Amino acid sequence: MVLNLGIIGTNWITNQFVDAAIATQEYQLIGVYSRSIEKAKSFGVPYQAMVFETSLEAFATNSDIDVVYIASPNSMHYEQAITLMEAGKHVIVEKPIFSNPREWVDAARVAEENKVFLFEAARHVHEENFKIVKEEVKTLENMQGATFTYMKYSSRYDAVLRGEEPNIFSLDFSGGALADLGVYPLYAALAWFGVPETSHYFCTKIATGVDGKGTIILRYKDFDVTILAGKIVNSFLPAEIYGLNKTLSMDSIESITTIDVIDCKTKLKESIAKKTSENPMMDEAKDFADVINFPEDVNKQKEYKEWLTLSQQVNQLMTDLRKDAGIVFAADER
Repeated sequence: MVLNLGIIGTNWITNQFVDAAIATQEYQLIGVYSRSIEKAKSFGVPYQAMVFETSLEAFATNSDIDVVYIASPNSMHYEQAITLMEAGKHVIVEKPIFSNPREWVDAARVAEENKVFLFEAARHVHEENFKIVKEEVKTLENMQGATFTYMKYSSRYDAVLRGEEPNIFSLDFSGGALADLGVYPLYAALAWFGVPETSHYFCTKIATGVDGKGTIILRYKDFDVTILAGKIVNSFLPAEIYGLNKTLSMDSIESITTIDVIDCKTKLKESIAKKTSENPMMDEAKDFADVINFPEDVNKQKEYKEWLTLSQQVNQLMTDLRKDAGIVFAADER
C-alpha cells in the first residue's frame, strides 16, 4: 500500500526525506504543516500535496494522512509526536527523537496504546554498509577500542558569534553538538558494541550554554570508545575500530561509503563496502514502510522492536552525557 505522507518542517532535510520516500515508491506526499500557510504551499505544491495546515490538531485529525515525518526543532518533537499518535498517525521523528527519557517513555506508551508505530530517523543504522561493519565487528579478536569523529562547522555558529541564538545552538530548543551530531556516533557505538559500563563527556560550552564541541569516552569492560563531536570546527578524520590483529577504517561514521579491513601485521587492505544509495534516506524510508504495511510480519516487527530498544538506549546515554557535562535543556524542567 502506498502510504500518504505528511510532513512537519520545511528545511533541506525534509526535502531529502520526501525525495527518498517517493523514490521508494512506498509513499506519496499528501500534506504539509507549517506555521506559515505560504511556506507550507511553497514546499508542498511541487510535490502535488493537497493538504496545507497551520493548525497541528487539524493536521493530526486529517483522515487522508497515514504517517508523518517530523523535522521541527528538537524540543518540539515530543508534543507534535504525541498529538499525531493520539490521532492515530504513525510518526517518523528526525534524530534526536526526544529531549530526554521521560519524553521517550511517554511517547512509546502513547504509540502502543494507539496501535501506531514510532520511528527515530537514525538513517545510517538502516544502510547496508552500517550493517556490514556490525557483522565485521563480530569477527574482531581481542577488541581494543574505537575512535569516531563527527565534527562539522555549522554556518549558524556565525549567528552565535554575532550574539544571536539559533535553535540548533539553544538550550530552549534542545540543541548543541551532542544532540545534533553526536547522536550519529553514539548510535554506531551502541549498535556495534552495546551499552557501555560508564560514560563521560568533556565539552566546550559556547555563549548560549550548549556544547559547541566535545570528547565522549564510552568505557566498556575491556576497551574504550572515543568520540569527537562538534559544530564549531571541522574534522576530516576517518572512523576506526581496533582489533588486536586488524583495524576497520571507514571514511565517516554518519554515512559510510568506504570500509577497509587492514591486517595489522602485513598492512594489506581489503575494501568491503557496498555501493550506497543516491539518497541516503532511502533505506530507512523503505524499512519504515515495510513495518507499517506488514504489521503481521514477525521478522519486520522484530526489527522494529530492535530499533525502538536502540533508540531508547541512545536517548538515555545522551541524557547521561549531558548531565555529566552539566547541560540542562528547558525540556528537562517541564
